[in-house]
Amino acid sequence: MPDRSVNYDQVAPTYNRRFNTQKDRLIAAVLIDLVRATWANRLLEIGCGTGRWLADIQAARIPALGCLYGLDRSAGMLAQARSRMLGLQLVQGLAESLPFPEASFDLVYCVNALHHFNQPEQFVDQAFRLLRPGGQLAVIGMDPRNFLAAPNHPARARWYVYEYFDGTLETDLQRFPSWGQVLDWMMGAGFAEARLQPVEHVRDTKTGAAVWSDPFIEKNSTSQLILLTEAEYQTGLDRIQAALSKAEAAHQTCTFAVDLLIDMLVTQKPEE
Repeated sequence: MPDRSVNYDQVAPTYNRRFNTQKDRLIAAVLIDLVRATWANRLLEIGCGTGRWLADIQAARIPALGCLYGLDRSAGMLAQARSRMLGLQLVQGLAESLPFPEASFDLVYCVNALHHFNQPEQFVDQAFRLLRPGGQLAVIGMDPRNFLAAPNHPARARWYVYEYFDGTLETDLQRFPSWGQVLDWMMGAGFAEARLQPVEHVRDTKTGAAVWSDPFIEKNSTSQLILLTEAEYQTGLDRIQAALSKAEAAHQTCTFAVDLLIDMLVTQKPEE
């Protein structure tokens, strides 16, 4: 599948539908705990999109927290963020060239966004520059290598999107850096230490025709499907329908596995 970029300006008006059934996700809780633990006064989310996580942090009313900043390269996504929240500083820009002065934040983080950055290593360097001594950088996301099986070792995760839509896993293996690679970038930038911790184990396997109600099967719901051509996307839908029809004819149950691992790699800028 050829290399393509996601036009989030086109996706922005419907993007928040993916969160309609995810009111209890643990990512927000982990971020709020991190803000509290670091006594962050100024924080910055890179790739903030429609402001989902900033809104959750803002709603927590953390006493020490002052200014919340969000940066995204999509004007459309930022427009959605501005429509839902007050008191945020939202900036259009690139993760590789952050338009902020040195040592201006206590916490910089990104959620499910690192694979969208053109130069993620440069982003890590930029985050180091922006953090005050003792400030922390947190990267939250998944590693598609968990979906690969090895001899005598089954895959640690499954997602039916990878199974039914050809090329999606292969593309993600190219787009997503491994956690080891991100750790190397952090150490190379000057961060002192890092820890990898689990954030969430998403289990939401769909049974039979219930798969059609999954918001993540919609074309504009996730970058894995957005990057497909209409023909490639339709082929995947046809494969799902064929599996359903085959199971029905055999009086069997067809399941569509959702078993995802979300982790956080967090590191700290050395104290002076």
